[in-house]
Amino acid sequence: MFPSLCPVLSAFFLLVAVAATAAESSDSPHLLALPGSDGDPAHIDYAKLPVLKGMHAVVCPPDEQWKFQLHNYLLHHDGKYWCMWSHGPVVEDMPTQHVRYATSEDGLKWSEPKMLTGAPAEGRAYIARDFWVRDGELLALAANYKGKGAFGVDKDLRLEAFAWDKQDASWKRKGLVFENAINNFAPQKLSTGEWMMTRRDPRFNVSMLIGGVKSFGDWRFVPVVDRLAIARATRFSPDEPVWWEQPDKSLVALFRDNGGSNRLFRAFSNDHGQTWSAPVKTDFPNAPSKIFSLLTSGGYRVLISNANPAAGRREIYLSISEDGITFTRMAKLDIPSDKATTFQYPHAIEHDGHLLIAFSNKKNFTELLKIPLAEVERLRGNTR
Repeated sequence: MFPSLCPVLSAFFLLVAVAATAAESSDSPHLLALPGSDGDPAHIDYAKLPVLKGMHAVVCPPDEQWKFQLHNYLLHHDGKYWCMWSHGPVVEDMPTQHVRYATSEDGLKWSEPKMLTGAPAEGRAYIARDFWVRDGELLALAANYKGKGAFGVDKDLRLEAFAWDKQDASWKRKGLVFENAINNFAPQKLSTGEWMMTRRDPRFNVSMLIGGVKSFGDWRFVPVVDRLAIARATRFSPDEPVWWEQPDKSLVALFRDNGGSNRLFRAFSNDHGQTWSAPVKTDFPNAPSKIFSLLTSGGYRVLISNANPAAGRREIYLSISEDGITFTRMAKLDIPSDKATTFQYPHAIEHDGHLLIAFSNKKNFTELLKIPLAEVERLRGNTR
């Protein structure tokens, strides 16, 4: 829309990256330290890793008319479990794709799926973008865009919020959260009291949205990665970031790389997300696919991912970090399947002594594993 500003914005992104890198020069690429691997991810013997078992459930079975299911998110709210996901025709992110949801009392038996967003306008689609409880109000976020896929030219990409009306037992559109934005996970509270969430624009540039206090649509954006600028120096192609705050108030962000490295990239912020170090390739393998991280009530962090590039998305792994910086344990999730398939896009919550992990099976089913925390605790072994 403003072509004369493009060189200025690119220069600004680069200056931010350079300044942040200088301020955070202590970054190390070591994100993984599994016993027996000698610090080299190529030495991981995936066949000998522990296996995590849990109770398996199907949230939404295959649908003959609407075959596509992906982008699932979980929440426990108001005494029950909630799951939402993108639901569409045969392939992902086509016009007519919408968001559905289901609820459960125990996380294993789920209600019949219902529409959350309603059908999109002609030629448009929705992508599920997570639940957000803000000031006690249950919101569901969804990206809305034109044509096939949320990325590219003339997408009219909008992040929208839907509010749960408990009296009517229905979702109602609340309004616009941010223009030209697709988040990855719901906003999280910073120690400053503000909310923050990741944002990608239609060109895969990554920024952070900070605010959300005055209203659900009140945000300022902080640039993190200019995809084209960084591509001039490296093949890194950022996608689907996740972030968390450390006990010392520093922030950690991990990025999926679509540039062929089969590794996760990492960046840091020491000023509550106002500036970020340039992302650095780590030694943590990734298929690649979307990742998710969660701080448990036990004080340790889990990372759920397709961590075996050789297996691609046919396997999902859970890794554990005691300090939020280095992951020292890894186990394969035992997901029942009677034929070769793929598992992807995990999301997890902890509730009532269990870790619940939702994922997509072959982008046609929405499934879940309910794992006792005691089993995850056993995986920690002697790292405590």
